[in-house]
Amino acid sequence: MAATDLPPRLTRLAFHGPLSEERAARLVARLAGREPATVLDIGCGWGELMLRLLEAAPGAKGVGIDLNGEDLARGRRNAVGRGLLERVRFLEESATGTPHGPADVVLCVGSGQALLGTDGTVPSGGGGEDGGPAAAGEAGTTGTLTATTEALRALRSLVTPGGRVLFGEGFWQRVPTPEELAAMWPGARAGEHLPLADVAEAATAAGFRVEAIETASESEWEDFESGYLADVEEWLATHGGHSLADSTRDRVDRHRASWLRGYRSVLGLAYLTLIPVV
Repeated sequence: MAATDLPPRLTRLAFHGPLSEERAARLVARLAGREPATVLDIGCGWGELMLRLLEAAPGAKGVGIDLNGEDLARGRRNAVGRGLLERVRFLEESATGTPHGPADVVLCVGSGQALLGTDGTVPSGGGGEDGGPAAAGEAGTTGTLTATTEALRALRSLVTPGGRVLFGEGFWQRVPTPEELAAMWPGARAGEHLPLADVAEAATAAGFRVEAIETASESEWEDFESGYLADVEEWLATHGGHSLADSTRDRVDRHRASWLRGYRSVLGLAYLTLIPVV
C-alpha cells in the first residue's frame, strides 16, 4: 500500500498540544531573554518550541530527545528550512537517565513520564498521547504525586544553576465524574492527574521556585483537538471505500467522543516556568 494512500499525520498542528501562537511567543521570549547557550527538549516530538527558542537565542544549541522517528524527521526538515540544522540535534532515544545535560533551558511539555523508570522512579545514575505520569504499580493520587515529583527531580538535575525549566503537565480542573472517566481513554481514573496546586507544590518539593504558571485555554484545546483530527477527517470524507476507512473512522470517532464527552473542560494543561534552587 503506497504511503500516498494513507491519511497525512498532524500536518495541521504547529505544536503537539494545546498551545497558541501568542502563548508560545510569550514563553519563548521569557526563556530566550536569559540568553541561554544550551537547550534540552525532553519528549520533543518535532521540536517546534525548541526551534523557535533557538531562533530567538542565536547563541544557543539544542538537543531534542524522542522515541518517534517520524516526528524527529519532521523536526530535522524544519531545522533545515530555518537554517538551524548545525545548531540542533534530534535524537531517537529514551530520556530515562539521559546524559544530555545539564542545559540552560530544559523543555518538558507533556513528557514527564519519559524521565521515569518502569517502577515510576528515576533510575539510579539517571541524569539527568494520553494519560498521565502515574507511577507503575501505584494507584491513586499518592502515586501520581510521587511520580510527578520524581520527574521534576530528574529535571532539576538536568538544568544549570540560574537556568529555567518549562514543565508542561496535565492536571484536573475539577474531579471528573464516573461518567466522564468512562468516556475518556481506556483505564482512565480520578487519581491519574493532580490538581494544579499539587503540581506546583511538587515543583517546590523537587527543588524549584515557580516563576510563572499559565494554563491552556478552552480555545487552545479546541484548536488542538480540531487540528489533531483534521487531516484524517478530510481523508475519510474522500476515501470512504478505502480498506482502512472503517477502522480509521472508528478510531477518530472514539477520540472525538473521548474529548467531548470525557475530558473537555475537565483536563487542563499547565505551563510552569521553574527556577532551580541553588
